[in-house]
Amino acid sequence: MTTHAPQVAGAAQPVQLPATLDEAVAALTAMPAAVPVAGGTDLMAAVNSGQLRPAALVGLGRISEIRGWQYQDGHALLGAGLTHARMGRPDFAALIPALAAAARAAGPPQIRNAGTLGGNIASASPTGDALPVLAALEAQLIIAGPGGARREIPVSHLLTGMDMLRPGELIGFVRLPLLHAPQVFLKATGRTGPGRATASVALVLDPARRGVRCAVGAIAPMPLRPLEAEQWVASLIDWDGERGIAPEGLTAFGEYVAAACVPDPAPAADGSAQQLPPAVLHLRRTVAALARRALARALS
Repeated sequence: MTTHAPQVAGAAQPVQLPATLDEAVAALTAMPAAVPVAGGTDLMAAVNSGQLRPAALVGLGRISEIRGWQYQDGHALLGAGLTHARMGRPDFAALIPALAAAARAAGPPQIRNAGTLGGNIASASPTGDALPVLAALEAQLIIAGPGGARREIPVSHLLTGMDMLRPGELIGFVRLPLLHAPQVFLKATGRTGPGRATASVALVLDPARRGVRCAVGAIAPMPLRPLEAEQWVASLIDWDGERGIAPEGLTAFGEYVAAACVPDPAPAADGSAQQLPPAVLHLRRTVAALARRALARALS
């Protein structure tokens, strides 16, 4: 679970299997060229394609402390070793529905059984299904470092490169607020069945703050938050009543989100307006539809 992996040639690859998070950090500190591996879904794809040849591996599969979750002051503390399959189960879905939906959509069973929450974050693939959910929930990452050190950063800081993992550090846990309110995750793919997202939307309601939080994934290197659209639609919702909204409000919200995340091109040199290419226009329409449907489901 690291944001960078060295490309080192060599046939032999020493493997360490620590039993605790601090042991894993110590192993990475002692072997700076080592690559941590949990599910290995992204790592093995890179190895098989010849893009990566790690000098050593630090396996995280035996670290039980990062494979579950617990409650903590109105938050859920999720271990980075949680698999997509585990997050997709009904008991977890009752806790964080949008993240469970994203986990169930992460791919075929072999990927869901192996892939982990921490790996999804650390690989930071634009199509990572968990990422827009974590952005919408404004998740915090608890990073384990040398000497038992722990520090906490917003997930958005890691995904945007504002705060990277330092040598020897690992993502240990993810801290999420328990909102006890509707959450929705939707995605569009280029084919039927599980597949990589061409666009995805996570939307959560926050009744305590009378807020709507939305994040759009897969269309940019990191999830996008249409903050003005969030504030605008939150002002239309009857938070003290049935939380309803007129159909035209749903449509307008979808268009607002899409325009913010897939903006119009800059005017030409002569000042004339330029049209979006057909593929980009289709993407904007897809984002609008996903955002509209996500809000409708959250309010239903």
